[in-house]
Amino acid sequence: MNFTIADTHPCLPGHFPGQPVVPGVVVLDRVLDAVEADFGAPLPVPVRWPQVKFASPLLPGQEASIELSRVGEALRWTFKVRRGDLVLASGEVAA
Repeated sequence: MNFTIADTHPCLPGHFPGQPVVPGVVVLDRVLDAVEADFGAPLPVPVRWPQVKFASPLLPGQEASIELSRVGEALRWTFKVRRGDLVLASGEVAA
């Protein structure tokens, strides 16, 4: 799944003025969208993020891609968010 956060997104004016960076929570929201698309329905709540690492920033207008791998039969996925070959974020999500 590919995504881009537009420079008009409402989270950007305060994060950071003059040099906007897409907040991690917005990136994770796109990861959750990808997980729910893979699962085929909204996940049961609560959703947990046992491990998340942000390695590089995502800037408005940059395209990123999400790679998912389902872990066994459990409602658990590992993910990587990339911009080209650069890993921006990685971790796990579980329901």
